[in-house]
Amino acid sequence: MEAMYYQKEGAGSVRCLLCPHHCLIPPGRTGKCHTRRNADGTLTLLTYGQCASAALDPIEKKPLRHFHPGTQILSLGSPGCNLACPWCQNWQISQAIPVCETITPESVYRTAVSLREAGNIGVAWTYNEPCTWYEFIRHTAPLIQSAGMVNVMVTNGYIEKEPLAELLPFIDAWNIDLKAWNDATYRHYCQGTLEPVKETIRAAAAHQHVEVTCLIIPGLNDDPGDMDNLAAWLASLRPDIPLHITRYFPRYHMTEAPTPVATLQTLQAIAAKHLQYVYLGNV
Repeated sequence: MEAMYYQKEGAGSVRCLLCPHHCLIPPGRTGKCHTRRNADGTLTLLTYGQCASAALDPIEKKPLRHFHPGTQILSLGSPGCNLACPWCQNWQISQAIPVCETITPESVYRTAVSLREAGNIGVAWTYNEPCTWYEFIRHTAPLIQSAGMVNVMVTNGYIEKEPLAELLPFIDAWNIDLKAWNDATYRHYCQGTLEPVKETIRAAAAHQHVEVTCLIIPGLNDDPGDMDNLAAWLASLRPDIPLHITRYFPRYHMTEAPTPVATLQTLQAIAAKHLQYVYLGNV
């Protein structure tokens, strides 16, 4: 299937315009997320309808604390991510090539509706980076809406403004992972940048329910001054945005010891000076 949001360049190359990387992809190659391939000058999708993980989860696991608490949500993930965080908690599907099941927008719709009696309220696009599954979500989310159910995005927020604007009307709630309040950290560790993530938070918060997650890694993004600035910025958008300060555990390429709980508690107290709701996670 042909991808959305790209343009043809010279010598048969194409430039993907879905996320801020704007990957220039020669014929036969893929972009940074490894989900889009240049097939003779057409950007094609490698993961459309490929489901790597599926579960009926509590909504609080997303984590969403202020959006239909006490309910369940069908959670789906595919391979791929457009960042490369060395501490990735789901690296087996985001940074590797897992075994997948082929699904369709219609099959997701039928499954979501059939799980209503089990408490399901819709679909959460989660586990890996759902923005790389953009076209599948764009085709499926309206079907979920038509059934009176909700769509949730659990995302790193690294997406361009135009595709985000097209997706916004079909998403009811967001949990956006803010890796750090430092552009150098984004560039060095995640191979991305901070400002596009802020733009996504700003745009989503103006339209739908938003909660933000910060995974705290010792010595990397645990500076109290950064947390003070981060929380103040979120409060400038809306002081009722819930912030989840979560504990890191060694995963993937990151082997440092888990975050001390005392560090999380210190950062929680700082953030609570600005925000109404600050929660600790993974403790």
